[in-house]
Amino acid sequence: MGNADFERPHPVAIPPAKPFLKSLKSGLQYFVPILEWAPRYTFAFFKADVIAGITIASLAVPQGISYANLANLPAIIGLYSSFVPPLVYAMLGSSRDLAVGTVAVASLLISSMLGKEVNPNEDPKHYVQLALTATFFAGVFQSALGLLRLGFIVDFLSHATIVGFMGGAATVVCLQQLKGILGLVHFTQGTDLVSVMRSVLSQTHQWRWESGALGCCFLFFLLLTRYCSKRKPCFFWINAMAPLTSVVLGSVLVYLTHAEKHGVQVIGHLKKGLNPPSVSDLAFGSPHLMTAIKTGIITGVIALAEGVAVGRSFAMFKNYHIDGNKEMIAFGMMNIAGSCTSCYLTTGPFSRTAVNFNAGCKTAVSNIVMATAVMITLLFLTPLFHYTPLVVLSSIIISAMLGLIDYEAAIHLWKVDKFDFFVCIGAYIGVVFGSVEIGLVIAVTISLLRMLLFVARPRTFLLGNIPNSMIYRSMDQYPTANSVPGVLILQIDAPIYFANANYLRERISRWINEEEDRLKSTGGPTLQYVILDMSAIGSIDTSGISMLEEVKKNIDRKCLKLVLANPRSEVVKKLEKSKFIETVGQEWIYLTVGEAVSSCNFMLHTCKSNKASVQEFDAQENV
Repeated sequence: MGNADFERPHPVAIPPAKPFLKSLKSGLQYFVPILEWAPRYTFAFFKADVIAGITIASLAVPQGISYANLANLPAIIGLYSSFVPPLVYAMLGSSRDLAVGTVAVASLLISSMLGKEVNPNEDPKHYVQLALTATFFAGVFQSALGLLRLGFIVDFLSHATIVGFMGGAATVVCLQQLKGILGLVHFTQGTDLVSVMRSVLSQTHQWRWESGALGCCFLFFLLLTRYCSKRKPCFFWINAMAPLTSVVLGSVLVYLTHAEKHGVQVIGHLKKGLNPPSVSDLAFGSPHLMTAIKTGIITGVIALAEGVAVGRSFAMFKNYHIDGNKEMIAFGMMNIAGSCTSCYLTTGPFSRTAVNFNAGCKTAVSNIVMATAVMITLLFLTPLFHYTPLVVLSSIIISAMLGLIDYEAAIHLWKVDKFDFFVCIGAYIGVVFGSVEIGLVIAVTISLLRMLLFVARPRTFLLGNIPNSMIYRSMDQYPTANSVPGVLILQIDAPIYFANANYLRERISRWINEEEDRLKSTGGPTLQYVILDMSAIGSIDTSGISMLEEVKKNIDRKCLKLVLANPRSEVVKKLEKSKFIETVGQEWIYLTVGEAVSSCNFMLHTCKSNKASVQEFDAQENV
């Protein structure tokens, strides 16, 4: 062989080192997305974002006050929470449409969990400190999930779980608002249906008809505007402006009629000024610190699930992608910053984001515009809310919560998947008759049990041949499929792990016994081959390999032959290393079920031919 035949090997290239500033810029753009899209920002985008920002600000102000009241926090904290967190999210978030603010479910959780430890009426300062501390730990937990890329934890909250949980929470929130609608001063701290109805019915002598009439009128107005906006999407702004309009009309009506002297409760004084720092108010030394941590983690998970789901939903409409881990970091940082600036837990509520989307927002600058509008409100307009009746805030909350009771989704779950329906109903009943935490635990537990059940009890199918083809499919799904004489074809529809190995061994043995009994009763040819279709087995562990070895021994004792079809690459590697392939024989492993069946039929016909030849030879000898 001459030198002309020698080819010099290609050298391994060493990538050039990136300049430090370029690497720093790339890293900053990942963690601070505004640095990436801000240079491309145009004036046309700005005009659209200003309109959207002002529109959602008109919704943010009354909702902020209402949800703070639901959380048993001072109303001003609800306004604070619509100022700093949206600014932080605008810099760190990856969604163009998400509008940041407080949400009813998290507010209810804070009220129910912290209210058991500290009475907000008897010790309001300590209660506020615990709420801020819970918000801090929620932010730390959310940021940790994003930085460690552990967002899959949120995925344990399935769609059915969220539908039931949100519906139950919305029902409980609506029941809680009976306090404001009926003008009651004293009300239960419990959130379950029995406690709320007992509290309402035991105080019939304290019901205020003035408050009830006012509440029903404003609730009707809010529901009417929402109905009109749904019928005509171009009139979305009517529904967006309705809460602020209700606040203005209610305040004017109370001021002119002096209704506050006739049983209609009002917000009262709201101090002017921007968010005061609250780092020193974080109650790390409180005896109720563990309750604050637990509240923060639970509300943090719920806020993540809602915010990420809402962000992804609206991103699909505009055909762009949001990074779930970036969103978690953004939520976490805005809640950490919020806890240090007198804000409580925030996320991306669906109602506010829908208004932002319909208003034509282009980027997260709409959140900056909203925060600016809230800042102006805090600096100059807070005295105007003095006469705002609490019953109007209750009406705003009820109208928003009715949209979260998605009975159509529950009906759809019943039609498609009964188990998902029971997960949904379990979450709903747990929230309504127990508590928000109990409902969440029930829903997650049922979902995990379902997942474990599917892993521990995988399905196995009997395959048959589709007539006039080489295709083999489940005989339950395709009744016209024919069984192959002398051959049993089984498909395992899941990975094989320690959790399901024993079950699969017993199930395969039962299939073999049932097939042998069936052939004996029908007088058909005896069973000779067992083919395992392994195309759906994505992985296998040592317990699974031991199970296959036991199945092989059991089949050998019955004088049958085990055949494998279409094992996946990861499975083949492990079977090779464990010497199982050597035990079965390389010649008994096929690429498809069709090839395996053809080989078995060939062997069966060959054996029959040989047997017939032997019998003919014996007959001639006897003659």
